[in-house]
Amino acid sequence: MSPRIGADLNTIVQTAVEIADQDGFYEVTLTRVAQKLNIRPPSLYNHIDGLQELRKQMAIYGLHELYAALLEANASVKELDQGLHAIGEAYVDFARRHPGLYEATFQAPDPSDPEVERAGTDIVMFAVHFLRSYGLEGDEVIHATRGLRSILHGFSSLEQKGGFRMDLERNESLHVIINTFIAGIRKLGTNCNE
Repeated sequence: MSPRIGADLNTIVQTAVEIADQDGFYEVTLTRVAQKLNIRPPSLYNHIDGLQELRKQMAIYGLHELYAALLEANASVKELDQGLHAIGEAYVDFARRHPGLYEATFQAPDPSDPEVERAGTDIVMFAVHFLRSYGLEGDEVIHATRGLRSILHGFSSLEQKGGFRMDLERNESLHVIINTFIAGIRKLGTNCNE
């Protein structure tokens, strides 16, 4: 038997994320996490209040990681349209690399929990701020933010569920979709400024 690993909240969440990414979000149980850490399941309760708390912590961690990936992608480019492509690619890449963690970001037991809301709001405000650069204001920037989220989440979800079976490069499809979105928000931005 391998030696015990000291359990703390971060180690528990990281272990749960590994299980989720490898086997799926719903395969994360306290028993599996404890087995992987080589501890007894009751020991987990020293750090979390059960599976719902673990799912909440996974959601928060996932939202923070996604936010960091978007910030990093945006920092690497200077041109506005290239920045939007980089953000879109980073979002989809995050979902590809971390399918279980990505799922966790949508499975928080209580999405209105203040910690979960704060983590999600960082991503939304990042998108709002970025899309304002296209001249969008007021409700239009919120509509565009919802549109971008719908595109990226829809693409990621369909891809994860095996929805893209045609022999056509997926990243090329993503590029075309983002270009179409850019053309639309440029028109919307022009209308806002008339």
